[in-house]
Amino acid sequence: MRKVTWLILSIMFLAGGAFAQDQRGRVDSAALPVLSPHYQDEFTLDRSVNPALWNTQQGFHVGFGSENDLYFRTEVPQIKESPSWTGCGWRGERLNAQIVVWSADTLEQVRFKLNDLAGPNGRKISRNNISLNMVRYVLANYPYGSDKVDCGGSPYKDGYLMPDGFEQFDRFDVPGKTVRPVWLTINIPAGTQPGHYKGTIEVLAKGFEKSLQLNIQVQNQLLPPPHEWKFRLDLWQNPWVLAWDNHLQPWSDEHKLLLKKHLKLYADAGGKYITTYAVNSPWSDNSYTIEGGMIESIREKNGMWKFDYKIFDEYVELAMSVGIDKAITVYTPIPGNYRFRYIDGPTGNYNTESWPPGSEKFNAYWGPFLDDLRAHLQKKGWLNKTYIGINENPMDETLTAIRFVKANWPGWKITYAGDWHPELNNLLNDYSYVKGKESPMNIVAQRKAKGFTTTYYVCCTPPKPNNFLFSPPIEGRWMGWYASAYGYSGFLRWAYDAWPQDPNRDGRHGSWAAGDCYLVYPGANSGIRFEKLREGISDYEKIRILKTKAAFSADKKCRELMAKLDEHMKTVADESKFNEDTLKMQVSQGQELVRELSDRLSVKK
Repeated sequence: MRKVTWLILSIMFLAGGAFAQDQRGRVDSAALPVLSPHYQDEFTLDRSVNPALWNTQQGFHVGFGSENDLYFRTEVPQIKESPSWTGCGWRGERLNAQIVVWSADTLEQVRFKLNDLAGPNGRKISRNNISLNMVRYVLANYPYGSDKVDCGGSPYKDGYLMPDGFEQFDRFDVPGKTVRPVWLTINIPAGTQPGHYKGTIEVLAKGFEKSLQLNIQVQNQLLPPPHEWKFRLDLWQNPWVLAWDNHLQPWSDEHKLLLKKHLKLYADAGGKYITTYAVNSPWSDNSYTIEGGMIESIREKNGMWKFDYKIFDEYVELAMSVGIDKAITVYTPIPGNYRFRYIDGPTGNYNTESWPPGSEKFNAYWGPFLDDLRAHLQKKGWLNKTYIGINENPMDETLTAIRFVKANWPGWKITYAGDWHPELNNLLNDYSYVKGKESPMNIVAQRKAKGFTTTYYVCCTPPKPNNFLFSPPIEGRWMGWYASAYGYSGFLRWAYDAWPQDPNRDGRHGSWAAGDCYLVYPGANSGIRFEKLREGISDYEKIRILKTKAAFSADKKCRELMAKLDEHMKTVADESKFNEDTLKMQVSQGQELVRELSDRLSVKK
C-alpha cells in the first residue's frame, strides 16, 4: 500500500540529512530537514488575510459555527453570531456542533457551563452526556482545500495553521484578534425517550457572560453501539509510538495502560481490525517511530525455527478487551526491501537478511512460520478472524507470496490494499482499493455475494477527498456516504497514529502531506478529522438499518422515500469532481432523506 522509494529518501538526505535511528528504532529528529515556513499564502502562521475586519470585532463574540467548516486563527469568522443550534439524531447517536469564540480584544478565562437538556414528560438528557473540547491549531504543509499534493516534494517548506486536534480544558484565554473553536459533542443515550429536548450552555469570560441554546430532536430509531456496527473500519496502528511519546518501556504495564485508553478511541468509532506485525519495520522505515515485530523468530543451531508470541498475544488481547475483535491482520510476507530480522539462537544477536518472495530462504522460513502461527491461532481461538496482510508490490511478487500462503493452507485469509487488479480478485478475502483505482461497482457486489469484504482507502492519493489536516471537514463525513453508495464494506487508512515528531503542534512529516499518517492525538485525544470520519460511519450504519427495515414495509410513502435515497446514492457513487460545496449538498440532502425515512419507519414502543 505504501512504499518509500530510494529517490525520495535521497532527496530527503540532501534536504536535511537521512533518517537516522537510535537503537530503539526512533528517528533522530536532528537528522530531519530544518523547518523554514513561508508566510506568503493565505492562512499561514498568524498572518491575517483581511486584518481590517477586526476593527469592528471588539468585545466578546461567541456563536455556533458549522461542524463542516474550519475557522482560522487570525481570520474573523464569516458566520452570524447565532446563539442557538438545532440537531436531530437517533437514540444511541452522537451529534457534533462547533462553537466559535473570537474578539479583537484579549479575552481572559473563557469557560463554559453545561446544563441538562429538558425533554418530554420530565425526561432529560444529562449534561454528563455532553462534552466540550478546545480545538488546537496544528501546522500543515498545504493551504486549506489544496488539490495539489506532492508526497515526494518539500514537506517542510510551507506552514499553515489548521484547526484539528482536541484538548480538554477548564478555561482558556483568547489573545486579541484571534479565534478559538470549541467542539461540542452530544451523546444521546440509547434509552432516551423520543421527542424534543432543549437546554442552555452558559459561556463566560472575565467581564462577559452569554448564553447559547441547544435544541435536539430525538427520533424513534436506535443506533447500536459501535461494537455492533457492520462498517469495517481498518486504521493501521503503531503501538510503539505511544511508548516513545511518553518515554516508557514498550510493553511495560504503564505502556499497556495508555494503550488501552488509546485504542478505546478507535473502538468507539467502530474499529474492527487489529494491526499486528510478524516482521520488524514492514514499511521501509518510513515512520518516525518504527513498527517493531510482535512475533520473535529464533533460528536455532540446527537451523530449526521457534517463535515467541508474547507481545503479539498481549496486544491482541488488549485490543479485544476494548472491543476491537472482528479481525486480526498479520503483516507481512513482503516487507520493505524483503528485509527479515531474526535472532540467531547460539549468539543471541539479531541478524537481518533479504528474502524475496519465492527465494529459497523465504520458503524455508515462511513454511514453518505459517504452520506454527496457524497452530497458535487455533489454540487461542483467533484463526477464523486472522488475515495475512500482503503489502503492495510488483504483481509477480504479490502473486508469488499469495500463492505460497494459500499452498501452505487453503484456509488462510488474505488481505491486500492497493490498486484494483482483476487477477487478484478471487485470491483476496479482503481487498481495499485506493480511491480512484477501483473495480466497477458490480465487482464489489459480486465479492460480497461470495462472502468477501471490499473496502477502499485514501493516502497521498487522491488529493481529494482525503483526511489531510487541510482537507475540508465534509470530505471525512462524505467517505461514509461513498462507502454506502458504492457497496463497500468499510474504509481503511494508514494510519491511526503514525505520529510525526510533534503531532500536537506540527502535523508535517518527512515524506507525506500533513495529517496523512495520523487521525488522533497523544493522550487519546480525538480531532475534527476523526470525528467527521466517525460521523460518516454512523450515517452508513443508519442507511443500512433503514434499508433493512424498509424492505419489510408495505407503506407507499416509505417506498417512495427509499427510492429517492437510492437515486440520491447514485449521484454520490458517480461523483468525480470533489467540490466542497457539492459534497456538502450531497451529505445534507442525504441526511434529510434519512431523517424523513427514520420518522416514517419509526415504531411506537
